[in-house]
Amino acid sequence: MKKFFTILCIMALSMLCLTAVAEENPYATPSGFDIKQQDTVYGKTVYHTYQSTTTGSERKCYVILPPNYDAEKAYPVLYLFHGIGGDHGEWMGGKPDVVVGNLIAAGEAKEMIIVTPNIKAFPAGTINSGGMYSADAIAAFDNFINDFRDDLMPFLATQYNLAPGRENTAVAGLSMGGREALYIGLTMQDEIGYIGAFCPAPGVLAYANEGGLIATEEMKVKDDYKTLIMIMTGLSDNMVGEWPQTYSDTLTQNGTENIFYKSIGGHDFFAWKNGLYNFAKRIFQD
Repeated sequence: MKKFFTILCIMALSMLCLTAVAEENPYATPSGFDIKQQDTVYGKTVYHTYQSTTTGSERKCYVILPPNYDAEKAYPVLYLFHGIGGDHGEWMGGKPDVVVGNLIAAGEAKEMIIVTPNIKAFPAGTINSGGMYSADAIAAFDNFINDFRDDLMPFLATQYNLAPGRENTAVAGLSMGGREALYIGLTMQDEIGYIGAFCPAPGVLAYANEGGLIATEEMKVKDDYKTLIMIMTGLSDNMVGEWPQTYSDTLTQNGTENIFYKSIGGHDFFAWKNGLYNFAKRIFQD
């Protein structure tokens, strides 16, 4: 009996500690946030191909529709970008349909369409001459802004009733996709009102002997625009170093407000799903 009582005390103390941590950390995810609930309706995932003038080829993406999708209703759209070794299917490992679906069911996120494209966009007529870290491969990621703007977005507008305007358009990504979300979001500010970068890779700013995609003094939001930017990283992420913090600090120094935090996890879906959860809660809000 004494041993049983001791176990109960330990369990109670553990629960109190977990509650205290959750209260201290506004970005902690609740239990079951990424698990399908029996009484919750989830949206359908649709596979698409589209013709790209940027790459001169047919390209792929997944579209996750909101629960009870109504073709007559206009929805905001979140574009989710994969990492350097992934493709349009990588985010399926993070269960965005479930994470966002649970938030929608709880009334904590707006109904939205989610798109997971392939963001490696080799220019027409080029072939990758190296591995995933080659200069050609990196350039293909940075070229995706052209496919995104000129091919993917127009294609989706012919397939779905997308709510117009920057206030209804968000981009986010993990690792290399986080780098591209920052680059595309800050470059296309007229079209994009929300930017999420989960463990973003280096390269937005100059580093080592490489030039950056955006000059340090230009990494900011236009004075007349309101843009939500959220940058996060894993507490044990040993891949991207201090770059997430550097990106946040640079924005702050340039007068652009942003959210920055660290979560449990490394360079993995423990951290990236946390980022998606917290970003999805904050976008498309009135």
